Amino acid sequence: MPLSLLLLALASVPSSQGVAPSPVPPPGVHAVPSKDAAPPSPMDEGEETEEVENESAELEELRALEGATLDPEAKPNAEMMQSLRRLGLTNPLRLRMLDALEEPTFREDDTAPPLARITDLASFDISQVKDRYDIPVDMQPRVAEYIQFFQGPGRKWFRKWMARSTRYLPVMQPILEAKGLPRDTVYLAMIESGFSANAYSWAHAAGPWQFISSTGKQYGLKQDFWVDERRDPIKATHAAAAYLKDLYGELGHWYLAWAGYNTGSYRVRKMVTRYGTNDFWVLAEEPGLAKETKHYVPKLIAAALVAKNPTAFGFSEEEFQYESTLEYDEVKLTDATDLDVVARAAGVSVADVQELNPELRRWCTPPATASKPYVLKLPRGTTTRFAENLAKLSPADRLTFRVHTVKKGDTLSQIAQKYGTAPEAILQMNRLKSARVLKVRAELVIPVPASGRGGSGDAGVSGALASKVAQARRSGVVATRPEDEVPAGTPRGPVAAGPVKTEKVDGKTRITYGVQEGDSLWLIANRFQVSVDDLKKWNNLPKRNRTLSLGTLLAVWPPDAKGAAPAKVEERGGTIVVANAVASQAPVGPKGARVHTLAEGETLWSVSQRYNVSVEDIMKWNHIKDHRTVPTGKLLSLSAP
Repeated sequence: MPLSLLLLALASVPSSQGVAPSPVPPPGVHAVPSKDAAPPSPMDEGEETEEVENESAELEELRALEGATLDPEAKPNAEMMQSLRRLGLTNPLRLRMLDALEEPTFREDDTAPPLARITDLASFDISQVKDRYDIPVDMQPRVAEYIQFFQGPGRKWFRKWMARSTRYLPVMQPILEAKGLPRDTVYLAMIESGFSANAYSWAHAAGPWQFISSTGKQYGLKQDFWVDERRDPIKATHAAAAYLKDLYGELGHWYLAWAGYNTGSYRVRKMVTRYGTNDFWVLAEEPGLAKETKHYVPKLIAAALVAKNPTAFGFSEEEFQYESTLEYDEVKLTDATDLDVVARAAGVSVADVQELNPELRRWCTPPATASKPYVLKLPRGTTTRFAENLAKLSPADRLTFRVHTVKKGDTLSQIAQKYGTAPEAILQMNRLKSARVLKVRAELVIPVPASGRGGSGDAGVSGALASKVAQARRSGVVATRPEDEVPAGTPRGPVAAGPVKTEKVDGKTRITYGVQEGDSLWLIANRFQVSVDDLKKWNNLPKRNRTLSLGTLLAVWPPDAKGAAPAKVEERGGTIVVANAVASQAPVGPKGARVHTLAEGETLWSVSQRYNVSVEDIMKWNHIKDHRTVPTGKLLSLSAP
């Protein structure tokens, strides 16, 4: 696909922020009806680690490149453009992907050895290797296309997948076999996530087997404030084996079971009934299956073929930096324990503990009891040392934990003071970089000194809490100054701030406005002092239009276009402002002062925007100490007494 065509298409696509995802999942994400897909929790956005973000972005890059490479004649489809938008305009992964699309093949490093290519996959005799697999493998045109993709544009990803495979195959395959599944079913996890425990898709699918929330819960994977078991490679493999076994029992063939994993069994069963065949290759040529599902089975077969015979398909062993097998010991914890404490007691790094326990969503283990302990994985051979060192820790060297649900008016410093802890410690435990604004109803884990000592300032921080604060600061966590914090639930007061162009048309002023993230018709109408109904009429918008697409250009005719007072359009600090002296439209009170009665849903901020005054002045003129406590119906003076 020419880069010029791709960039032209990108130019017409709005930014990734605020754009709803396509209803069709990309390859590697099994689908269920959209109503089952659970939205992310209030903490999801802030808690993702850099590793999760990087590996998820790489999956997006691969899926976009895959779609363009295997269908070079097609224009960029919605899924591909969506993947590009999610990467961001300056993301280096996106730039590398565009670079790869520009070239006929993926450009290897200068130091990479020359690779042999299979030139005639169509004549390859699949019977030569069939006996090496316990899953059915066929050489179909789409299988050949995916082999060529792995050899060329997708080569760097396949290297990563192969490198990780040696870590997970030895632990996943025995689970599959014990559940009665073919051992080579493991390559489904390869195409789903590249054997990444941290992979997280746009459809909120997570972990090496890419379970969405509802299916994960159906097969016993716990997802709560503390853990997301979809990311645990052992637990998720047990769940995937059970799910695939059910699909095979329902659909009767492994190809259909794999397709069902991607798109849901109902759609596959409906196709079998409609066309009277259970031959996947026949069904793949008929309308009814999404393109992603039609490609899913050949992609899995291609991955299995190349993974078990890399040199036969043009790879050299020197290309793969194989990881060591996943090995660990388990310990039972009877209380929530800080991961720093765990790591110090075991004599390993926190990163080692997190790598073995990717299900943990916080910087500590979940609450537990002697009757219901939490089973934690530790590096092989460290459990004895861990038990001995943990027993020696005094209360001053340990933290206990509380869970706080953010209420309206909360700030981080107030929460820290309430529990006798430090803001940096709260940020660290919740994997947040900053918290100038907290979300109402979000849950925070609060580290509290076990000895009962501590405080919100450095003078009161000691022992384990001091260590936590020091570690947080080393990792880049900075607590916002209390005076800069915004109480949770405070109206953020967005204003329509998109780019505008003003011009005269038949003697009247017309403004062209570009819709930005967070805009609504009400905000835009309020900015330009026109009605929402007029905005809809001028731009041929439906009466029940609820959303605006980012980048949409709207025509706005200020009041002078309707015979009202002429609009004065001027630039202030780089922003176009329409000034109509609207403050004079406010009613006049008994003493000649302009007044406004606060309506339900209004805030001091919205009133200030309407009458071109500041919130501070309104509070001063009306002797208001707390803007959050102003009752509906209050008569506000809009000028100095």
